[in-house]
Amino acid sequence: MNQSIQRIAWRLMLTLALVCGLTFMAGCPSGDCNCNGDGGNGEKLVDVAVEMPTPMFTGTPPILENMKVRVDTKNPETKRAPLQAPADVQVVSRGKPVTSSDDFPMIGDLPLVTDGDKEANEGSYVELAPGKQWVQIDLGEKYEIWGIFLWHYHTSARVYRDTIVQLSDDPEFAQGIITVFNNDHDNSSELGVGEDFEYFDEHVGKLIRVQSKTGRYIRCYSNGNTDNDQNHYVEVEVWGRPAP
Repeated sequence: MNQSIQRIAWRLMLTLALVCGLTFMAGCPSGDCNCNGDGGNGEKLVDVAVEMPTPMFTGTPPILENMKVRVDTKNPETKRAPLQAPADVQVVSRGKPVTSSDDFPMIGDLPLVTDGDKEANEGSYVELAPGKQWVQIDLGEKYEIWGIFLWHYHTSARVYRDTIVQLSDDPEFAQGIITVFNNDHDNSSELGVGEDFEYFDEHVGKLIRVQSKTGRYIRCYSNGNTDNDQNHYVEVEVWGRPAP
């Protein structure tokens, strides 16, 4: 190979690296990006159209520095890239049974978590007791999961502490646990130290990109919020398809 061809090859490699780098900086999460627009096996991915509830507030609260939170203000959820998944992926959590660490919620009933109502109105959310609590969805069978959208309570600007989302085929979550999100930076919930950022709960919810991991059960933890010690859930929406 002569020097001219070598220079052309190097330029092509540098151009490809630059394109991938710009895609990452535009908001594609770590581990989810590829330059082929597929799921890593040649399957074409498309933008998933997710219905969002009505916005209840706008902007970042001015008290951010007083809340002692680890929020990535440079990459807010309102500016995130769409979830990409195979074309046959759909909502698999709608109407599925929900259990919880709190058998008697203070407000609302557990079916509200998967009823499809994402609005932040009275009667649209469930309130659990203070401290570490969880809600768990039984999908009924094993699914290949691509994305989980989580809405705690988006009427006011607040951060929910120790947000941890796990998958498993075991309803007791004693084995086969896959943690797909964890922002508990000090292990106060004793489920391991998380590296993900905390975030303000807004009408767009929190998108957790799962990228085809499989499981039957989804468990979501929280441990109070920056307004009070309560735990709230408006909706948990799981996008996937039957596992092969």
